[in-house]
Amino acid sequence: MLNGSCLCGAVAYEVDAPLGPIVHCHCHTCRKAHGSAFSSVASVPRSKFRWLRGQDLLSVFESSPGKFRRFCSRCGSQIVAERTASENVLLRLGCLDTATAGEPLAHIWRSDCASWYDPKTALPEYAEGIKA
Repeated sequence: MLNGSCLCGAVAYEVDAPLGPIVHCHCHTCRKAHGSAFSSVASVPRSKFRWLRGQDLLSVFESSPGKFRRFCSRCGSQIVAERTASENVLLRLGCLDTATAGEPLAHIWRSDCASWYDPKTALPEYAEGIKA
């Protein structure tokens, strides 16, 4: 069972299925929606996805024809994206509360990537923040 929620905790969901392939999407709309270099996503079957609470707090934005992004109207967390005719929904993995295993499959939409981020560049890692 996978569980996820928004930043403020008002919206929560569960999924009774494993994640599909994990990808990092660099498309223009994902970067804008998340304010980040990319969005990490994985699909799950719509039939196995359930809202646990806060569905009335969800706002929706049609970011491209037929693609709907659902986010918490209180804290702004992007939670899922979906095409209504699809059998799957896309989970925004930053909202998962359940630890998951699995390696990302690919970086997609690199043609739209942020000019200041290159996934091939090795950077130092810190357990916590650094002093600026």
